[in-house]
Amino acid sequence: MAKKSKIAANERRRATVARHAARRAELKEILRRPSSSEAERLAAREELSRQPRDASATRVRNRDSVDGRPRGYVGAFGLSRVNLRKLAHAGHLPGVRKSSW
Repeated sequence: MAKKSKIAANERRRATVARHAARRAELKEILRRPSSSEAERLAAREELSRQPRDASATRVRNRDSVDGRPRGYVGAFGLSRVNLRKLAHAGHLPGVRKSSW
C-alpha cells in the first residue's frame, strides 16, 4: 500500500495537467509549426517555462487503482502486477484466464 500523501500528490498533479493541457498544446503547436516567427517561438517557450512544473503530463505517475502501488503497473487493467494476479486468480477480471502449457 502506497502512502496516502503520495497518492494525493499524484492526484493533484493529474488535476494540474488537466487544467493546463489546452494551453500547453497551443504553445507546443506554435513551437512545432514551421510558419511561426522567431518572436512567437520565443514567447511560447518563455510561457511554457513559466507554467508550473507539474503541468507536464510526464510528471504524473501511473499507479495501481486498488492500493496505489507505483511499480509493476499494467496499463490495460490499471493495476499493478501483484493485484492483477490476485484479482485474476479470484475470477474478478472478466475475460482473464490462467494459462498453462
